[in-house]
Amino acid sequence: MAGMFELFVDAESAFRFRLTAPDGTIMAVSKPFDTKTDAVAGIAAVREYAGMGLITDHSTTTKNAAPQATWSDTGNHKDDPPLPKIDFHGRARAVRRAVSSPRWAGTIHNLS
Repeated sequence: MAGMFELFVDAESAFRFRLTAPDGTIMAVSKPFDTKTDAVAGIAAVREYAGMGLITDHSTTTKNAAPQATWSDTGNHKDDPPLPKIDFHGRARAVRRAVSSPRWAGTIHNLS
């Protein structure tokens, strides 16, 4: 059985979705969206990109690496690798257009 997307309204009255595993474990929670339509488009984008997603390993390579004691953000991010800019909203609009357009229904039967 596949996971399930659950659309909900959070405490700040924003639309969000979460991906749950078949056993009910929450696997991911989305960012807040202003409208329900945008949240549904976000689900479509996740569905499209999740199957093709590459894995980038940013973990340490030693087997018994000690966990960092505390996390602190020093604000110095110039050494961080740049993140790719993905236009999720533009891609979601394209997916919505593709889904709402007429579909190919199979072979054309000549009945005359």
